[in-house]
Amino acid sequence: MRNAALTLGLIAGLIGIVVGLIGYGYAELTERHREVGEAFFFLENPGFIRLASFLAPLLAIAGGAMAKMRALWGGILMLVSAFFFYAAFGFNVGTMFPIGFAALGGILAIAAGRPDEPKSHF
Repeated sequence: MRNAALTLGLIAGLIGIVVGLIGYGYAELTERHREVGEAFFFLENPGFIRLASFLAPLLAIAGGAMAKMRALWGGILMLVSAFFFYAAFGFNVGTMFPIGFAALGGILAIAAGRPDEPKSHF
């Protein structure tokens, strides 16, 4: 389960980088060029979009990398990443895989006990 959590966290982070670049780029574009926001839409909270665009993929990749040795911490980071993706961008065609992979990877990492020890990390 730890290997699956590692893989899911890395994939979520890599797909999330694309989502984050688009979100951060649109926040900057509408701030610098008001006519783009008037033609399409303005973001309600561009500061949070910028923060989530950076932190969500970072936390997914870091959580996936930690899943082998520190499964509990890695799982928590991946769940926080899934929350950031959902809170900033919602659940749509662009975010369904980063949210799903990060959340499933977080659940698998938290559920995994150390394979070489008789007790889990709790």
